[in-house]
Amino acid sequence: MKSNKRCVWFMALTVLAGPLAPRGRSQQMTSFERERALQMLDDIAHDVQKHYYDPTFHGMDWNAKVLEEKQKIKLETSLNISLAHIAAALDSLNDSHTFFLPPRRPYHHDYGFQMEAIGDRCYITRVRPGSDAEAKGVKRGDEVLDIDGWHPEREILWKWTYRYNTLRPANGLRLALRDPEGHQRQVDVAAKFKETKRVTDLTLSNGGSDVWDEVRQQETQQHLMRARIEEMGDELMILKVPQFFFGQDEVDRWIDKARKHQALIVDLRGNPGGAVDTLKYLVGDIFEDEVKIADRVGRKDQKPEVAKSRGRAFTGKVAVLVDSKSASCAELFARIVQLQKRGVVMGDRSSGSVMEARRYSYHIGTDVVVFFGASITESDLVMSDGKSLEHTGVTPDEIVLPTAADLASGRDPVLSHAAVTLGVKLSPEEAGKLFPFEWRPE
Repeated sequence: MKSNKRCVWFMALTVLAGPLAPRGRSQQMTSFERERALQMLDDIAHDVQKHYYDPTFHGMDWNAKVLEEKQKIKLETSLNISLAHIAAALDSLNDSHTFFLPPRRPYHHDYGFQMEAIGDRCYITRVRPGSDAEAKGVKRGDEVLDIDGWHPEREILWKWTYRYNTLRPANGLRLALRDPEGHQRQVDVAAKFKETKRVTDLTLSNGGSDVWDEVRQQETQQHLMRARIEEMGDELMILKVPQFFFGQDEVDRWIDKARKHQALIVDLRGNPGGAVDTLKYLVGDIFEDEVKIADRVGRKDQKPEVAKSRGRAFTGKVAVLVDSKSASCAELFARIVQLQKRGVVMGDRSSGSVMEARRYSYHIGTDVVVFFGASITESDLVMSDGKSLEHTGVTPDEIVLPTAADLASGRDPVLSHAAVTLGVKLSPEEAGKLFPFEWRPE
């Protein structure tokens, strides 16, 4: 079954049931599993051939690339690595929105820390309490110099995340770190694995317990990805939007509150994108006139993406915050604000992951079904200045970056600077406490 919902997104890695083992736990692949891997590649390759926005595949021989990866799978002994060959075929297109969504692993894993590119460097931004990372002395503000022999360069950091979190989770990582005082050290961090069911029963035959587990997981996800608002008198409202998957009514409620204030900060840091409809709702509530978001360039002539004014726009001052994890719809919104001279964009250069993709869902099996999928780009998005943001991103009007010391102490100089620019006194220490980070339950 294929999804018809057209969206703009980046690395929204939600995957469904299947048997994958972490690196170091791999088991010998059976001939049955090999045939399944080959079938997965065939199914996805067919839809790429049919739907990918560039019929020339950027000058690459797509069929030859698929055949090359199929030959590797036929000789492979590891299911994990076979699935990595499927991912490699899609990765060869060098397209942020075309990637493999493998079957879900029968466990949850967590390295106990999060990292992010800030400027041209990579830093630890979060450490989970009680994790092995915390026990080994990994701290916020540590610069990551090396991970398992790999240098975390900004432009390909997302590939590391995809490989180690989705394709081939590791039992542990070796980190080379430098603290804010300049001292270097090496740390071996063990990942935490929690086994889950290898087969999820959605037939209600077990009393529906598996179904309710799925519902609870979705509720947790919705809570963690909710929008949050801070109001600072009549002068300022701060709107933190973690993703672009909200309905029109929800977006209208945000802006109804914003209209009671003189200025609005839209914090899109860490926002990976989402549905283009949500983007249209937000643009329509911020701009008084109709705004063309972008021209859609693909195999066929397509109408441009346009946001119509809702006749109820917020008319005060606007600042938009972005960072290296701001992608897709988040980048489009920030760039529209720049191009329309509607406000100021602050923070770090954004991801440069802006295409329009469709998600394709597949399954193998009958009684026991393995689900997998792929995101396939169907349009490039060219903005009103004639340029695409893919591989380029949005350069803020004002580059404002947290230092290692800021990260270590929980200060947020970016949000503070935006508030002060809009006429509201807010210290970096106060700003850092406004939106406490919430870890997903283990």
